[in-house]
Amino acid sequence: MSSIFNSILAGDFSVGIYLICLLFAGICGAVTALVFSRESSSSRSFLLSLVILPIIVATVIVMVNGNIGTGIAVAGAFSLVRFRSAAGRARDISAIFLVMTAGLACAAGYVAIALLFTLISSAVILLLSNVKLRSDRLAELHITVPESVHFADAFDDLFREYTKSWKLLKAKTSNMGSLYKLNYQIEMKNPAAAQSFLDALRCRNGNLEIALLNAAEEGEEL
Repeated sequence: MSSIFNSILAGDFSVGIYLICLLFAGICGAVTALVFSRESSSSRSFLLSLVILPIIVATVIVMVNGNIGTGIAVAGAFSLVRFRSAAGRARDISAIFLVMTAGLACAAGYVAIALLFTLISSAVILLLSNVKLRSDRLAELHITVPESVHFADAFDDLFREYTKSWKLLKAKTSNMGSLYKLNYQIEMKNPAAAQSFLDALRCRNGNLEIALLNAAEEGEEL
């Protein structure tokens, strides 16, 4: 049974073995892409990248094959790609590391380990995605108020009515000091009452700008 976890590169390297490595790398990437397409709103290009990336990584590692000079050149190339890229969401970066690990395992010939690792990781992702965390219920509330409003306790009664908790994160002046922009972190009692909550706030802040944002989405970049 343990023999399936041995490297297929134990013998002479051949085109057939190389194609097997690429096949399993592509399968691992496809499984990961299917899981992330189900659990998050990822673009088509990103999902295609998850399929292609382990194949690329496997080929690059096979080409290096103990050559120190080539390895340094590859590391430099990957570093340039990383620092030329914008910061992404935590879940997207996790997906990239997952498929790169599978690609590395396939390049080393451990195709069974790569497939098992992908299946276990996918199962964990599917399981955790159904667990509701407190951060999923948190939201950011941005309120603009005129300078005549004493904002320290102006909305406390509404917060007590519609939220479980609230905290003022930031307050800054705007429009030559005639307005205050307030950022709160809140936890709604009932998300379905968001419109009623915003309507009540509009009556209190003179119908100025109000924004309610998902705090988890705003703060998940790496």
